[in-house]
Amino acid sequence: MVKVSVVIPIYNVEAYLEDCLKSVLNQTLTDIEVICVNDGSTDKSLSILEKYAKEDKRMIVINQENAGHAVATNIGMTYATGEYLFLMDSDDIIEFNALELTYNKARENDVDFVIFKAINYNNAEEKYYETKSYTMKEVYNQVHDNVFSYEEVKDLIFMMSVTPWSKLYNRRFISENNIIFPEGLIFDDNIFFWEVLFNAKRIVFLNEFLFIRRFYSTSSTNNGDLRFLDSIKINKLIWDTFKKYDYFDYHKNHLYNNMVLSIYNRYTKIKDEYKNIFFQEMKKAYMTILEDEDLFNDFMENVDDNNKKLFIQVLSTENPTDFELLRETYGSIIKNPGGH
Repeated sequence: MVKVSVVIPIYNVEAYLEDCLKSVLNQTLTDIEVICVNDGSTDKSLSILEKYAKEDKRMIVINQENAGHAVATNIGMTYATGEYLFLMDSDDIIEFNALELTYNKARENDVDFVIFKAINYNNAEEKYYETKSYTMKEVYNQVHDNVFSYEEVKDLIFMMSVTPWSKLYNRRFISENNIIFPEGLIFDDNIFFWEVLFNAKRIVFLNEFLFIRRFYSTSSTNNGDLRFLDSIKINKLIWDTFKKYDYFDYHKNHLYNNMVLSIYNRYTKIKDEYKNIFFQEMKKAYMTILEDEDLFNDFMENVDDNNKKLFIQVLSTENPTDFELLRETYGSIIKNPGGH
């Protein structure tokens, strides 16, 4: 059994793929397998994969028709044979000692997963920058180097990065709990992470920057196409997951507020030609809350004033034009109360 299986789903990333592969294949931990799932790329990604696979027998290339990130990752995990599992994004970079450090940390502490820090890289500006969600200082200050579980960090869980690539997982733990990515959706990291966190008994924080997250405008989570509708579906799945483990009531204040804010943030970033479709789906989701009296009352008691107004403004309008006009009018009144 190899020490670590690295699973990399790939779709049209020819510009960044070689950087990714080099960072994985040149790890100081050499006892690894690298499972690359080409998800129907139409650029040169497959030929790049085949070239590297010829040079390094630790690489396995699986070629399939395009089915999405979740399907590709889930398939890759079924091929994994390693003691531990690392899920890599094909346009990012991992530090050369990352797998060795995380593997040793996992073995020393006998954990279900290791969580570690990542740093952002702005591809256009060629600059590195930290963000709270990937640095997770509050979490480390709470747990330090101790083994922990959900109970020890339950008031900080929304300060933890949900991204799969800032973790090294015990593969048996993932397999025995049947944890997979929800297929057919983007923003699928959320569901995978909450399933992992709620099932894990032993977690450890490695306080090192080991992953470089590349940011560029055409990535799937930034391009503003119709897949942004998935953010509405993902929010429902997040609620369902918290209810499944009986943690919803404890966290409902955050879950209610985050639903309104995160959906609105996606709305502001979607391309103009898709705004009406997104608006109607957003309104439909809010109507399901309005039509459930108990849920609506609980929701309104827990949502803060700004998100409450957002929620009402969506329900009060019929299309993006009217909604944005109402938002603008309300904003002007707030800035200039009593003005003429």
